[in-house]
Amino acid sequence: MAVFVVLALTGFSTSRGHGHGSSHSGGGGGCSSSGQDHDSSSSTSGSTSSGSSGSTYRDYDDDDDYTDDTSGGGSSSTSTTLQDATVELIDCATPSEAYATVEVTNPNAAGGYFTVTVDFLDAGSGRVEQRSTDAYAAGNDSATVQVDLSGPGVAAKVDHCEPEPYASAN
Repeated sequence: MAVFVVLALTGFSTSRGHGHGSSHSGGGGGCSSSGQDHDSSSSTSGSTSSGSSGSTYRDYDDDDDYTDDTSGGGSSSTSTTLQDATVELIDCATPSEAYATVEVTNPNAAGGYFTVTVDFLDAGSGRVEQRSTDAYAAGNDSATVQVDLSGPGVAAKVDHCEPEPYASAN
């Protein structure tokens, strides 16, 4: 915009320099005055210097851009807030498979990562281990996920598994 102001001011001074008669000079002066009023919204700023007028105008734009960025930031954080996914057990760990298999269902239109937690329990429902993993599920879709135990020796102690019913969105 500063380039436009400089070009506009140069153009007006050129029209004054040509002086195609008193009516054109008067018209040029009037246009120049109204142009200054439009650019800086006060004739004082325009008459002080074109640099001041440009600076004032740029500051106004910076304020508007800041406001737009704030609004944009608010809307983007709203769009990234995901509801938790649901989790369903498919298979529990066995002595030969040291992991549980669960299905994670994403209720959101957007895909996202979810933290899946499974309790690995012994025959008396005592916790052998609690393990978590992050899993990606596409929007309005399900994903099959493995939640690994810390080692194969632990799997022999596991009788059944209980996943947390909801996987929190990351």
